[in-house]
Amino acid sequence: MLKQRILTAIVLAAVFLGALFGLEAQQFALFAGLVIGVGAWEWSGLSGLQHTFARIAYPLVLALLMVLAFIACGFVAGELQPETIRSLLLAGAIWWALALLWVQGYPSSAILWGSVAARLVMGVAVLLPAWLGMVVLSYFDEGEWLILLVVLVVACADVGAYFSGRALGRHKLAPAVSPGKTLEGLVGGLVTVLVVASLFLLFVPGHHDRWWQWALIVALTALASVLGDLLESMVKRQRGVKDSGSILPGHGGLLDRIDSLTAALPVFSLLYLLLIVDGPWRS
Repeated sequence: MLKQRILTAIVLAAVFLGALFGLEAQQFALFAGLVIGVGAWEWSGLSGLQHTFARIAYPLVLALLMVLAFIACGFVAGELQPETIRSLLLAGAIWWALALLWVQGYPSSAILWGSVAARLVMGVAVLLPAWLGMVVLSYFDEGEWLILLVVLVVACADVGAYFSGRALGRHKLAPAVSPGKTLEGLVGGLVTVLVVASLFLLFVPGHHDRWWQWALIVALTALASVLGDLLESMVKRQRGVKDSGSILPGHGGLLDRIDSLTAALPVFSLLYLLLIVDGPWRS
């Protein structure tokens, strides 16, 4: 099982890095859309859809929404609309603030989102802003490194939380959703993220004098990543399943691997737009 997990992880990393550094921005948007489409297929199952036609229709509806967002944001015409982009990302961030209340209130909150229809809408709110956040970052000249920074923040938050939680964990973070997560682990993850992000920024020219902005960005992104993980855990617990799917040998479903990123990407992208720069954009 361990060997299978490692091989799958290597293949995933190679495909992701190849797409990130080898594709143009519009091509990468299509690649990201395919990834999100697989996630939508898995979310349709978590939502309770049973018939194959309905499960196929759900990713297609999400694909249509991605195309509309792509056009509205100006990516097709090459005349990007920063206000529209910021508004959509802000809507995604507001959604995650609502999700936090639902996670905190679980299982009582399930009365609000437990129906099939509500979970389908929830899936759009989870997946569409994540796709847009990744696409937006890819349109910056340093987009590849920004996306890698998000991945690094999520990974470090997870690793830091795991080890500090095992060593010091006493107070449960969300026992009804994920009994293994602790407040001590959350703090340890934040500390790890700040240290690693500081080292990362040493190699990124032009940002050394903006440490507090970057500290705020990576800290809030790390917190969002935890929420993304908790939300999917909550939905899986409500559905009574361990994994979102079985597409990745040794890892379960794709959503099980990108759940933290679904929240981290729109939050990071929005904060980057607000606190760092508005460009330069790629054509």
